[in-house]
Amino acid sequence: MAFLFYFEPVNNICFNGKIMTADQPVLMADNRGYRYGDGLFETMKIENGLLRLFSFHMDRLWSGLQLLKLAIPKLFTPEKLQAEIIQLCRKNHCGELGRVRLSVFRGNGGLYDGDKTLQYLIEAWPLNESVNRLNENGLVIGIFPDARKSCDLFSPLKSANYLPYTMAAQYAKEQQLNDCLVLNQYGNIADSTIANIFILKGEEWFTTSLSEGCVNGVMRRHLLLQMQEKGYQIKEAIIRTTDLEKAKEIFLSNAIYGIKWVRQLGNTVFGNAETAKIYRDIVQTIND
Repeated sequence: MAFLFYFEPVNNICFNGKIMTADQPVLMADNRGYRYGDGLFETMKIENGLLRLFSFHMDRLWSGLQLLKLAIPKLFTPEKLQAEIIQLCRKNHCGELGRVRLSVFRGNGGLYDGDKTLQYLIEAWPLNESVNRLNENGLVIGIFPDARKSCDLFSPLKSANYLPYTMAAQYAKEQQLNDCLVLNQYGNIADSTIANIFILKGEEWFTTSLSEGCVNGVMRRHLLLQMQEKGYQIKEAIIRTTDLEKAKEIFLSNAIYGIKWVRQLGNTVFGNAETAKIYRDIVQTIND
């Protein structure tokens, strides 16, 4: 019942600027991304040869690299990455519609004596065209009870340390749910396993504030800007579990599918009239 993206087998990857077949080993056993989750990643959508919201992705990545104090080589630039991503997508036959994962990590070594040299890996897969439609069958979601996301300087990062979300996704699968919400250290809503949350209460939309431990989602940023520009009442706020029961509509957002309508949480059922309007007005009109 979990909603999944459809991927063709991967043919090639790009590791530190070099394209190679995906069946070749590239990471050392002491890779810090593997050992400690010491890195970041970006999940991007490519469509008609264009990387959607690419500047937002690079803003978030560079802010994260600086926060984690990774040494950024002079030749490691957004322009270089963009060219390498597009080249890889062409080789993997997914430039018309595809999903890209860019992973960046600190290199190899131990916790105190590691190599600070930045390394990166690009992967790309074709996407099913269904990601370009608002889901007709609303998601059925739950709340993961066994983890609490911290609210600190690092919580908004798209971090390689993904354990709370991994376990929440496992819980969703076990419970036959489409997705699961993750709580923060105060018991409030942070986000879901792969998305940010937006709720409609009365005439106002709310999304979780970054201070509440949610990932600083690229689509979340785009929606906030566009909804404000188009006259929607939208606020960043604390979202409590009790707020969900009072919501008229809920949707989840990420960079691949834009938004997904949530039909049910527990015994509460939600509509989608305003969600569908936002999808038409904002998500379908993304052109960069």
